[in-house]
Amino acid sequence: MISKTTHYLTCKDYTVSNKNFDLVYHNDLDMLETFPQPKTKELYGYYESDDYISHTDSKETVVDKLYQIVKKLALANKLKLINSFKTADKNLLDVGCGTGDFLLVCKNNGWKVTGVEPNAKAKISAENKLKGAFVSEIYSEIIQLNNEKQFDVITLWHVLEHVPNLDEYISTLKKLLKPNGILIVAVPNFKSFDANYYKQFWAAFDVPRHLWHFSKKSIQLLFAKQEMNILKILPMWFDSFYVSLLSEKYKHGKSNFLKAFYIGFLSNLKASRTKEYSSLIYLLKKGQY
Repeated sequence: MISKTTHYLTCKDYTVSNKNFDLVYHNDLDMLETFPQPKTKELYGYYESDDYISHTDSKETVVDKLYQIVKKLALANKLKLINSFKTADKNLLDVGCGTGDFLLVCKNNGWKVTGVEPNAKAKISAENKLKGAFVSEIYSEIIQLNNEKQFDVITLWHVLEHVPNLDEYISTLKKLLKPNGILIVAVPNFKSFDANYYKQFWAAFDVPRHLWHFSKKSIQLLFAKQEMNILKILPMWFDSFYVSLLSEKYKHGKSNFLKAFYIGFLSNLKASRTKEYSSLIYLLKKGQY
């Protein structure tokens, strides 16, 4: 991806290495890139942490417990969203399925589910959770599907920011989507109030695991290159609170629940006017703009 870039911020990896990484701004795409990007084999090591909660079902700390409570509410909202689509076969592919909670909820509500999860521990957890369930399979990489089938709905809940080769990956997603299928992409929004408030301490930068940091314009432009268009953009209300809680910890060394709740609330309040929520859900379909 070649474009004119400028330095935006320098951030620290608070989860694994404590190393610093730069964020550079791509002027033509209105998007940030983490620099340097670790090589693929090296990148896997940055996920090997008990603190990387999306790969565990941990309920040990207060933050863990809050995450699990919010996850239950989020799962209900996600299910309601996909159930609103009129699909013939109810075939779902969840890319980055983690420990399999979303797949299980969907399966229990009549969906035929398939998953992709590169992290070995999370994949095993998902497979154990879904034992006896109607699951086509949980793959380690999306390329293993080999375009053998197409899906009514493909979901990426906070996954696209982790993908090294964006154009190639989006092209693969398009091939796996039925002609009238819906692609759901949820990603953090670096244009949000909480991102601008916390700056280098904003937890959703999550370098170097997050390789890219998107705006609404960047999503529109990236998918337009693959002749896909945005049908709708929806907010993820809870993200501003959870991200603010982690950001407070990164900034001050401890979780300040009251301050985090205030910033999260303020971010949503301001976004009700600007539409720049902490995280956004994009509903996309095949077709030219």
